[in-house]
Amino acid sequence: MTNDPFSHLPEGHYTDLENGIRVHHLDIGTGPTVIWLHGSGPGASGYSNFKGNYPVFAAAGFRNIVLDLPGFGRSDKPDDVHYNLDFFVECLNLFIRQNELSDCILLGNSLGGAIALGQTLAHPETVAKLILMAPGGVEERETYFQMEGIQRMVSIYNEGTMDKDKMRKVMSLQLFDANGLTDDILTERVAVAKTQPDNLFNTMMVPNMTERLHEIKVDCLGFWGTNDCFNPREGMYKFLDNMPHCKFIMVNQCGHWVQVEHKDYFNRMCLDFLLHPTAC
Repeated sequence: MTNDPFSHLPEGHYTDLENGIRVHHLDIGTGPTVIWLHGSGPGASGYSNFKGNYPVFAAAGFRNIVLDLPGFGRSDKPDDVHYNLDFFVECLNLFIRQNELSDCILLGNSLGGAIALGQTLAHPETVAKLILMAPGGVEERETYFQMEGIQRMVSIYNEGTMDKDKMRKVMSLQLFDANGLTDDILTERVAVAKTQPDNLFNTMMVPNMTERLHEIKVDCLGFWGTNDCFNPREGMYKFLDNMPHCKFIMVNQCGHWVQVEHKDYFNRMCLDFLLHPTAC
């Protein structure tokens, strides 16, 4: 028996940030750097969100930094901070600076997409390209809390200690086909969820950045599932109407996790975007 509560998650490297937060990440492959930024929700981690994707990118000649955001995975989960966008961007930028990374491709899902946008707006010199999957940060908080998936997640989370049955109920709306929820995914996320502090979700605030999207000049490829129950698909048009160098792909029979439900298509389109760039 191991004493590691996260024994189901691979262990990689740690960076002690200058603000006192210790973050965990996997570092796979060599080449241009892709930083993978996962979404929110009970039990999330970089590995859980992207295990079916980053090995393909590594084989195609990219260095993959699969980050566990503060409050998630194997990273620190302090109970005395505000988990707002400024905090996440501060941590990401410190991570980039302390690890001497440059010209990063930021790839973010949901909350991770909002953080990618925040980093690009605050520190544009660090970002070469963006890949976004149903990114947050283009709606008001009230809009998100009207979504069926968010309402269910909050209700079940407030019931107390997470177990597999509760996690299945939380996550069943993440996917168009809930049969894709394997025991491995549930086990990974339950173990992490049990270590997450209440202030993680109580203080999670992400502003609406729609009016600043025009400031982002890098090429961006985005995805949105037509059956997304967590983030309104109409948000796609805010990017198309305001970002000069972006294109979005709408995927049918797809929930909030295009990289999971349509991983082969997602991987292929992303690598085509990165390896054969054309004007967006």
